[in-house]
Amino acid sequence: MGQRRAEIALAFAGFIAIGLGGGAGGVLLPAQISEYHLDKSVIGLLFFTFSGGYVLAGAMNGWLLRRLGLRGDLVFGTALFTVATFASGLRPPYLVLLLLSVVLGFGAAVIDASLNAFLAALPNRTALLNMLHAFYGIGALIGPIVASGMLDRGLSWGAVYMVFAAIGVPLTIAYALLYPRHLPDSSGSAVPGLAGEAAGVPAGRSVFGAAVRHPAILLCGLFLIVYVGVEVSLGNWAFSYLLEERGQGTLLAGWVVSGFWLGFTLGRFLLGALSERFGLGPVELTYGCLLVLLAGTLLTWLVPGNGPAAIGFAVVGAALGPIFPLTIAVLPRLAPAQIVPTAIGLLVGTSVIGAAFFPWLAGTIAEYVGLGSLLPFTLLLTVLLVVNWWRIARRMPARVPAGSD
Repeated sequence: MGQRRAEIALAFAGFIAIGLGGGAGGVLLPAQISEYHLDKSVIGLLFFTFSGGYVLAGAMNGWLLRRLGLRGDLVFGTALFTVATFASGLRPPYLVLLLLSVVLGFGAAVIDASLNAFLAALPNRTALLNMLHAFYGIGALIGPIVASGMLDRGLSWGAVYMVFAAIGVPLTIAYALLYPRHLPDSSGSAVPGLAGEAAGVPAGRSVFGAAVRHPAILLCGLFLIVYVGVEVSLGNWAFSYLLEERGQGTLLAGWVVSGFWLGFTLGRFLLGALSERFGLGPVELTYGCLLVLLAGTLLTWLVPGNGPAAIGFAVVGAALGPIFPLTIAVLPRLAPAQIVPTAIGLLVGTSVIGAAFFPWLAGTIAEYVGLGSLLPFTLLLTVLLVVNWWRIARRMPARVPAGSD
């Protein structure tokens, strides 16, 4: 039992590590734009290269788990992530930074997909997955505070990367020493080959192919692409929006962005527990989150002043928080158990298409019409999310409370 608690704690630590970069990235964008003399559209290529690495890792994660096992996969991904973060901190030429961003995305996706697959195989997976993604929010909450504080003191954006790289070293060692070699089965026991070719998949058809062709997985993939697009667009451009449209200073804008991630984190920690208390299932909870997302975006957009902006971003973050883990948690109800680990890797990888395209599109629109377009853009994407979730909900076999398995 103590060993399993240590493994779960390390999973949470891994998500803090990737959340740090996710939260700080938007704070660093103005400094990177200034240093490399680029506009918002060109700096947005970083979204594509990072996401390209994520997509590649997502497609390969089932194969990596089969070849390397859970422990080897995590050590490999965390080491890549750490090295790429350190090299980015050296502030290389922009083309080199783009290439490093591919490696950074690949490493982050391996960590992300492997830890999702690990906790999805444990008892009480819904609560654990919600907690896992909440710890991403903790990292994303800390990241803007650290980054804006270091920039305000005159340090370079590269120094922020160096701090984050230092965290990856002990994490890599801990995975190598403490993690099980293989994914556990539903009882928590390690089972070699769980992520490999599965019983129940028709002969001649790979697990990956079965996942790619499954209609419910495709719908979840489309849903998460748009969802991640909303999260990353706001997470990366909110800081610039607050500087340019609301006239806030660096520190205040950094704290408001941290408020967004604080709401995001609290949403993941608390809304799942509230849903259990009041008997809400994942379908109802996700609809509620989407409605709150619409309301929070309208508040931030239409009501002037720093206070409403801070409250609005926190509300939007709280609404976004539970959506990704809820989607992952309902996969076992939508698809055969044998393909779920591979499907998780596929969804984690493909969802980052949204993290490339939509933030780039938001930045490109802002380059021509201003960052005041960010919140109307968010409203449009939220409407798409509501429509797509309705299509997914129609495939749910039965109502199950959000905290159950």
